[in-house]
Amino acid sequence: MKPLFQTISVAWARRGGAAALAAAVALASASAQDPKSKAPAAAPAERPVDSEIARYCGALAPSASEARATYQLRRLADLEREVRDEVEKLETREATTREWVTKREDMMKAATEDVVAIYGKMAPEAAAADLAAMDEGLATAVLSRLNPRTASDILGEMPAEKGAKLSTLIAGAPGADKS
Repeated sequence: MKPLFQTISVAWARRGGAAALAAAVALASASAQDPKSKAPAAAPAERPVDSEIARYCGALAPSASEARATYQLRRLADLEREVRDEVEKLETREATTREWVTKREDMMKAATEDVVAIYGKMAPEAAAADLAAMDEGLATAVLSRLNPRTASDILGEMPAEKGAKLSTLIAGAPGADKS
C-alpha cells in the first residue's frame, strides 16, 4: 500500500480541496482499523493513476503513429529508389543484348551466298589467309555459313589466336567482339 502522504498528495492534486483530504483520511483510518482491508483501499487510489496512464498514452498515440507513418514512407521511398536502380540496370543489359543481337544479324547478312560459295571452293590455306586478314565480323559470318567441315579446315589453317577468336564469335558469346 502507498504511504499515507503520497495518497493524500495524489488525492489532493486530483480532486482538489477538502473532499480529497477527507477521502484520504477516511482511507487511512479504515486501513489502520482493519489490516485485511488494505487491498480494497488501494484500488480507488490507483484508478486516477490508470486514467493518467490512459491520458498519457492517448496523448502519445498520435505522435507515435505519425512517427511510424514517417518511417514507413521513408522506407517505401528507399525501396522505390532500389527498384528504379534495378530497372535501370536491367534496361542497360537489355540494350546491350539488343545491340549485340543487331550486330550479329548484320554480320550474318553481310555474308552473301556468293561470297560464302567462293570461300567454300578455295583451298583452306588461301581461305584462312584471306579470312584472317578481313574484318572479324565478316569473317565470322562467312565461316558460320560454310559447311562445318570446310569451316573447320579453314580455322585449322589460321593462327591459333585468330582462329580461337573467330570460333568464339561464331559460337555467339556476347562480349567476344570487344577487341
